[in-house]
Amino acid sequence: MKSPTFLKATFLKRYKRFLVDVLLDSGEIVVAHTSNTGSMLSCLEENAPILISQHDNPLRKTKFTWELIKINGTWIGVNTQKANDLAELIIKNNLIPHFFPDFTLLKREWVFNDSRFDMYIENQREKCFLEVKNVSYKHENGAFFPDAISKRGQKHLIDLMKARKQNYRAVMFYIIQRNDVNFFAPAAHIDKAYAELFWQAVSEGVEVYPIRMSVSPEGIHFDKVLPLIKSFVV
Repeated sequence: MKSPTFLKATFLKRYKRFLVDVLLDSGEIVVAHTSNTGSMLSCLEENAPILISQHDNPLRKTKFTWELIKINGTWIGVNTQKANDLAELIIKNNLIPHFFPDFTLLKREWVFNDSRFDMYIENQREKCFLEVKNVSYKHENGAFFPDAISKRGQKHLIDLMKARKQNYRAVMFYIIQRNDVNFFAPAAHIDKAYAELFWQAVSEGVEVYPIRMSVSPEGIHFDKVLPLIKSFVV
């Protein structure tokens, strides 16, 4: 995924969950929107260089969106709205070998019972529900999810297990928008219930793909699928 033209800025502070103050290179301080609903652990560093996008939609309360931040020499994608687009590109370009090379249908936002999954995919042999999570939290050399207690995330795991019991293929994509991590694990130290449901889901046949992306101002591209670690303790 190639990036549009971004504006250079400096991160100042985050507040009211979806707003950040940033300092433009011109010296002007502006408010930018962030779509990230988590705590953004390991992604907030005062005076770090960031990139923002500019929008001219008159219906928006802010005309800037926070896209990337650079911490310890690594660019991190913080726009969670890009995760689903990245997941779709990965599937359509068959970047994970043998994952779903011959699908005949791919739809976004598919309802299943009282649930809504990010994607529904099918071919002549199988039907699949796929949920996508954006990952930006790093601890030591690992990527973790979630970075705050996530009741919604817990429900998605429960719903995927329900789908699996009804003979659907059930898949989790964890889109890791940073390339300075070497493994993935559920963050039991932050959301113990999520971690327990995660390993239960794995044991019941829910597939997990922790996908590391290569992030830079020029674009965000598929890198590799990371190993899943169960024994790591924070």
